[in-house]
Amino acid sequence: MIDAHCHLDFPVFDADRSAMLERARQAGVKGFVVPGVTQSTWARTLSVCQSYPDLFPCLGLHPYFLEEHSVAQLALLENMLKAHPEVVAIGEIGVDFWASNANSDLQWHLLDAQLLLAQQYRLPVVLHVRKGHDQVLKRLRQRSLPCGGLIHAFSGSLQQAQAYWSLGFHLGIGGAVTYDRAQKLRRVVQQLPLESILLETDSPDMPLSGYQGQRNEPARLALVLSVVAQLRGMQPHDLALSSEAMTRQLFQLP
Repeated sequence: MIDAHCHLDFPVFDADRSAMLERARQAGVKGFVVPGVTQSTWARTLSVCQSYPDLFPCLGLHPYFLEEHSVAQLALLENMLKAHPEVVAIGEIGVDFWASNANSDLQWHLLDAQLLLAQQYRLPVVLHVRKGHDQVLKRLRQRSLPCGGLIHAFSGSLQQAQAYWSLGFHLGIGGAVTYDRAQKLRRVVQQLPLESILLETDSPDMPLSGYQGQRNEPARLALVLSVVAQLRGMQPHDLALSSEAMTRQLFQLP
C-alpha cells in the first residue's frame, strides 16, 4: 500500500518519526505522499522527505491556513517547483467554506493560480474541498489539467465522485469510512470504479473509529483497507494492489 495523503512533516511526529514509519512499513505501507500546507513550512516538508526515500513531497497553499497566505507566495511556489524536481504534486490546495466568514475571493484566486502552475509544470494536484465541490468541478471543466489529481478525503455525492473521475481525478478514502454512521460515504465507496480509489490516512488528523482523540498514523491504513475491501466485497490484497498501482501512476512514483 501507499498512503496517498499524510502530513508526516508535522512537528507532532518529531519525537518518534522513524519509529512511526517503521510501524507503517511493518503494516504493509510502502510509500507516503506528504503534502505541504504553507509557505513557511515548505522547507520542513522537503527536508523531512529528503531524510526518508519512501516519502514523496508536494507543495501548496492549503485553504485552511488562508490567513498565512499571500498572493506574493505564488511566485515563491513556482520558484520552489523549479528548484525541487522531487516534488510530485501541487498540494494541498483547494477551497474550504466550512466557516461562513471565509474569504472566498482569495481562496479562488490562490486555487486558480495553483491550478495554472499544475498545467505549466505538468503536475497533479491534491485538492481539499469543503462545501465547494460543484464550484470546483466547474473550474476543473474549464481548464485541462494534463495530470489530474487527488480529491483528498472525499465526502461528496456519487454524482460528484463520478464527475471528478471523468476529469482524471482520483478519490481519497480515509478514516471517515471506518465509522458506522458514514453511510452516505460507504454507499459511494461501494459504487466507485475500483481504479478511482486511493487510500489515505491524513495523519496525524482524521482518526479512525476506535482511535478518536489519538494521533493518527499511516500504519492504520491497513484498517482503512480492510473496511473498504469489506464494503466492496473483495479481497484486501486486490484492493491494496489497485490502490498502490493507481497512486504510483498518479504521482509518478518509482
